[in-house]
Amino acid sequence: MSSTHSNSDTQLSFGERALSAAGAAFLSAIIVNPLDVAKTRLQAQAAGVPYQDICQMPSFRTNTMLHDMRCPGMHAAPSSDLSPCSSGCNNRYKGTLDVFYKVTRQEGFTRLWRGTNASLALAMPTVGIYMPCYDIFRNLMEEFTTQNAPNLTPYVPLFAGSLARSLACVSCYPVELARTRMQAFRVTQGGKPPGVWKTLLGVINPDNGTSILQSLHRCRFWWTGLGAQLSRDVPFSAICWSTLEPIRKRILGLVGDGASAVTVLGANFSAGFVAGTLAGAATCPLDVAKTRRQIEKDPQRALKMTTRTTLLEGWRIKGAIYRRWSRVGRAGPSVGIVVSFYEVVKYALHDRHQTSS
Repeated sequence: MSSTHSNSDTQLSFGERALSAAGAAFLSAIIVNPLDVAKTRLQAQAAGVPYQDICQMPSFRTNTMLHDMRCPGMHAAPSSDLSPCSSGCNNRYKGTLDVFYKVTRQEGFTRLWRGTNASLALAMPTVGIYMPCYDIFRNLMEEFTTQNAPNLTPYVPLFAGSLARSLACVSCYPVELARTRMQAFRVTQGGKPPGVWKTLLGVINPDNGTSILQSLHRCRFWWTGLGAQLSRDVPFSAICWSTLEPIRKRILGLVGDGASAVTVLGANFSAGFVAGTLAGAATCPLDVAKTRRQIEKDPQRALKMTTRTTLLEGWRIKGAIYRRWSRVGRAGPSVGIVVSFYEVVKYALHDRHQTSS
């Protein structure tokens, strides 16, 4: 951003920043959720979730099969990865648009927003922590490096983004786990999908054999795959902010001190779209590994899985899970929407402060 607006940025309180971020997260979650569903379905299918006949599905020997996801008349063979399937079954997803078409036809149009309540429950506190903390960390680090180590100032967005994302990720991870599971597994048309709390209970009590109180000691399962999440989100944030800040400053620098809400919106959306796309492409395999670990239904196996072994499993099936680049198509618009809305609201709040003072 321009130097004038960057300096005024420090005048906003944490509550004002959090409010701006929560609004940005709400808007992004509603708009981008269908792309998120497509991304998760494609990655889960490649990892072994049977959206189609099992005989054509690469197997990771997971426990992710749900009965309502099998083809009519299909019965799993006890000692084989192959099983017969009705001839009319052709539910394998072939791409993002194919996911949209088949989800709409088989489960209903509103299922494209499957997990939106979890997305909102996740995005609003996560972005509410992430964006304000990034601003605060960036401002503090820039002030320190400018005075003591000017050569490190260009790297401030990298460190500030990584630190802020780690804090937000650890704080809100159980809801992220529930959201991924809600989006990954199909629900028959007319069936009532489980909510966030019921999905989380299913993580600690998958067999419904014990009471809730007896299962609470297994709450550590709610952080299953946290390492994979951090290994994706920290590099993503580092790449994203390191790319976004120079692009944004260059665009706003062309406008000068006469920046308006429209130019702030355009500059931030453009910079966010480019940065999000590049960061999404760079971290796509790690995103697949995160999804793969989060959809594992066997709690004991899930605890033993590591990001490294998950990535190696994907490599052994000739990179099947790495061909799912729908995350790249989702990351660009998502970052663009969040950053532009967040900065425009901050710009409006700053103007309001100037007018009232």
